[in-house]
Amino acid sequence: MDELQGLFFWGFLLVFGVVMYLVAPRSKDEAGFFRGYDANGRPASEWALMMSIFISWIFAKSVTNAANLGATYGIVGGLAYAAYWLSIPVAGIVIYRLRTREGATGMVPFLISKYGRGAALAFSLAILIRLFNEVWSNTAVVGGYYGQNGSTGFIASALLFTAAVLFYSLKGGLRSSIFSDVIQAVVFILFLGVVLAYVLPAHSPRVLLSQGTFALGTGGDLLLVALLQALSYPFHDPVLTDRGFVTQEKTMLRAFIVAGILGFVAIFAFSLVGVHARLEGMKASGNVPAEVARSLGFAGFFAMILVMVSSAGSTLDSTFTSLSKLVARDLPLVAGRLPSPKAMTIGSLTMVAFAVLGNLPMIAGTDILKATTISGTMVIGLAPIFLFSNRVSHSPLSFHLAFWTGICLGLLQAMNLIPPSWAIGGGKYGILLGTNLYGLMLCTALFFLPLALPRYRVQSTGSAA
Repeated sequence: MDELQGLFFWGFLLVFGVVMYLVAPRSKDEAGFFRGYDANGRPASEWALMMSIFISWIFAKSVTNAANLGATYGIVGGLAYAAYWLSIPVAGIVIYRLRTREGATGMVPFLISKYGRGAALAFSLAILIRLFNEVWSNTAVVGGYYGQNGSTGFIASALLFTAAVLFYSLKGGLRSSIFSDVIQAVVFILFLGVVLAYVLPAHSPRVLLSQGTFALGTGGDLLLVALLQALSYPFHDPVLTDRGFVTQEKTMLRAFIVAGILGFVAIFAFSLVGVHARLEGMKASGNVPAEVARSLGFAGFFAMILVMVSSAGSTLDSTFTSLSKLVARDLPLVAGRLPSPKAMTIGSLTMVAFAVLGNLPMIAGTDILKATTISGTMVIGLAPIFLFSNRVSHSPLSFHLAFWTGICLGLLQAMNLIPPSWAIGGGKYGILLGTNLYGLMLCTALFFLPLALPRYRVQSTGSAA
């Protein structure tokens, strides 16, 4: 990249921040800042909500991981990562039931009423870690287009991008996030088409789709992991679940189902960039899309950056707004207090703090795939907690037995302490698959264990509807 092109790409980041700040609506009250309502007090439309869910879950790290897996395992890798997007319909269906049958008004209030304040606190800490991971894992992807991991260009561009997103997020909270998501979704779809138009004509559909083998050792194990984690993974992501409580129930459900389908298709389509790299014999790296982009010339490289910035920006602004709501509104409820009258100020300060702290792992050079697979294992206990909540009455013990078992298994997985005998198949993700399958079974069994106790059995008789 010559000096003139370099200036152009740095200028693009500045223009991105300025334009998004100018077009993002300002929220003057908490309904807009925390719930996404417009100036007339109306919730987001079904179309806007669907586009927001779609692009908010098209993380920059997600499209990067999809391409990396496509390069490693062919279409099996792409399908494996796309399977995570089945989480969105799962979340929509469960939240619909929680709202219509159990009267839930939010994830944290629901947990307080069903499982107690201790459960809500543990859950809040888990999603706080999740949101922390979303900051660095997305800014790191953008930085990868401006320099090698850890270089001055890498870090500076990631921080500049963070600042750009932070400023327009502070302006309007969730309202500006949903509004900007619609713009970023259109940009993403348009330039994803441009990128694919550069890449895919080099190979016939038959050649592309013939890459990869459906077997445990060639990505099939990760596909099964994704299908298992789809039952729990969405519930610890407030970027997704917060949007499940801002519109009417049926509107929300339709938006979640359509967004999940679109996300699955988009992620699989982008994984074909990795399949292309595989066919071209490109050297495997931690950022295959960046390597492919550099081979496409100026226009192709710019199109790839637009795809990444639009996806990363939509996720990062949603992360900031979810962090602000968690700290300013949900944590006071956990403590048994009403949110402060200065909740918007507290939420804004929270955004600023995490914009700084959340980039520390990016500066340290942490592997972005770990933000998905490890955290996904840690929260497998959430599956029975939400899927079978109507089978128990007020049961804090059920929550803690399932939740902390999952956390322990995730930590053991991260420290490579899961015994080899748990592996299913001989592939790279064999132990991960075994941990998730056996762990999910164990968490579910422990969730229902309190029902064997007379006190819990009597309490739960009327709730198993």
